Amino acid sequence: MTSPAPASPVHADAPPVASVIDLAPVLPVVVVEDAADAVPLARALVAGGLPAIEVTLRTPAALDAIAAVAREVPRAVVGAGTVISAANVADAVAAGARFLVSPGWTDTLLAAMRASGVAFLPGVSSASEVIALLERGVTDMKFFPAEAAGGTAHLAALASPLPQARFCPTGGISAASAPRYLALPNVGCVGGSWMVPADAVAAKDWARVERLAAGAAALRG
Repeated sequence: MTSPAPASPVHADAPPVASVIDLAPVLPVVVVEDAADAVPLARALVAGGLPAIEVTLRTPAALDAIAAVAREVPRAVVGAGTVISAANVADAVAAGARFLVSPGWTDTLLAAMRASGVAFLPGVSSASEVIALLERGVTDMKFFPAEAAGGTAHLAALASPLPQARFCPTGGISAASAPRYLALPNVGCVGGSWMVPADAVAAKDWARVERLAAGAAALRG
């Protein structure tokens, strides 16, 4: 992945993100293949009521997409997903990411995310990983891969012994299953991609994306 060209800074009036989990009930997880799609896609999501947008660092266009959204869509809160190294952290923040999401964590990665100055969600899939993060003062976490790692049953089982931890479960969650996650006391939001289907993005059907985003924004546990 190449670093983006120098971009305008994030809008000066953009407030810092205290917690990713508190931004919205649903966090769109977006894979951008063409950076030219980033701005209209972000505008559609924001218009539908989903201002927080996670752009995954899985494509060469990702950093340019983050930079474009940070520069041109002031109502969006754009972040970077699939952050797995200190270099990813540095590149994402330089591009304008206001939060970071990782599928897992190490002490090295955690230190880099802490030092970045932006909000972050390290990923966990077991009680031991949750406890290790709690020992390090981290209470907000990504639960990944949610469905494969036990889904709502796993998270419900964690709620009693580890009530300090709050989760954004991501991975295999749909519009149908999201309300079951959001009903749990330790789930603040869910991550998903159902509101940005590949065929809608390929067709540049931003009206459809906005409708799906509106449905997701209306979800409550």
